[in-house]
Amino acid sequence: MSTPDIKSFEDFWPYYVRAHQNPLTRTVHAVGTSLGAAVALTGLLLGRKSLLPAGAAIGYGCAWYSHFFIEGNVPATFGHPLYSFAADWVMISKMLRGTMDAEVERITAHTVTESSSPASAVTGDGVLH
Repeated sequence: MSTPDIKSFEDFWPYYVRAHQNPLTRTVHAVGTSLGAAVALTGLLLGRKSLLPAGAAIGYGCAWYSHFFIEGNVPATFGHPLYSFAADWVMISKMLRGTMDAEVERITAHTVTESSSPASAVTGDGVLH
């Protein structure tokens, strides 16, 4: 998946959702992000700053595993770390409210509609524009 021209979180969100289509990716991501945040927060509260990198390693390790081995794509955090971090929490919130599956459907249906339009074409570089 190529990185689109992203200028805002609103531009980033559909890209993020398409990178998290598999429910197992989202689950592993959410568990890792939540555990990582809990470890980091515990480190802050207890004054054990050594737990901060451990929290980051847990969160990113789970997320990256899910992208490379479940979803089969490159984590969005590589190109957009701040938007990706914010989107993780939006996704987790939607998962807890039971609306993330519908969000994936909405975004991917919109993508299919866009790519099916006559104005779209595959260029010589193999990327749908």
